[in-house]
Amino acid sequence: MAEELDYEALSPNAGLGVNMMAGALTRMQVFTASPAAVYTGIGNAFTRISSTEGARALWRGVSSVILGAGPAHAVHFGMYEAVKDWTGGNEGNANQWLSTSLAGATATIASDALMNPFDVIKQRMQVHQSEFRSMFTCASTVFRTEGLSAFYVSYPTTLTMTVPFTAAQFTVYEQLKQLMNPSGVYSPASHIVAGGVAGGVAAGLTTPLDVAKTLLQTRGTSTDAEIRHCKGMLDAMRIIWQRDGLRGFGRGMTPRVVTHMPSNALCWLSYEFFKSAIRD
Repeated sequence: MAEELDYEALSPNAGLGVNMMAGALTRMQVFTASPAAVYTGIGNAFTRISSTEGARALWRGVSSVILGAGPAHAVHFGMYEAVKDWTGGNEGNANQWLSTSLAGATATIASDALMNPFDVIKQRMQVHQSEFRSMFTCASTVFRTEGLSAFYVSYPTTLTMTVPFTAAQFTVYEQLKQLMNPSGVYSPASHIVAGGVAGGVAAGLTTPLDVAKTLLQTRGTSTDAEIRHCKGMLDAMRIIWQRDGLRGFGRGMTPRVVTHMPSNALCWLSYEFFKSAIRD
């Protein structure tokens, strides 16, 4: 589903408020030694970022999300429908839950491979005092100084997070949609509600892994030697635990949930609309 729905990309239809929330989310999850970059909550993040860097700072990196989201969405939904049909999920049999989960997970693996570099660029542009204002400058600089691996160092963590995210999201969505709209006809209200709730539930469950992903994706901007040389997901989680305890794994949960709910709702609404239109 959309990313930073499952792969953390925002829907191309996401509004300005959703993109602002995503910008604040990145700042809240980054571990830094600078007191100026530590935020106590989403309201504090909005106020301080806007007053010190201008409101435009909250939209940095959106161009990267927009560029990557379209192709990634196409890959994701195409793979989802193909696997779901192949495993009998469209036949309404007893294995529908397993089919839906498998289809969602497979779709995520494929779409994440495409979206991960764009997500790294977005995160680098959104960190405190980022030197980047252009996604192309950011991409070329990261590639030149850190190599191709910098765009994929967080990929295993992304998959570890988004596979259960997508499985939970699609399962909750399908169950709620069936409960609210058993006839299966195009119903905007049920698609919006089911999509929003599914996105919020999945986002909350996977926030700890998202914090680790953010640490890995922004490690190249850190002046902290331990963070800069973080090797992978387990190393990132160790650092988070040592520095902030259990609380550290919940960083940014509120804006993450609030961001994914409207983003998922819009994405599912658009998807179901075009699916219905093509069938008709």
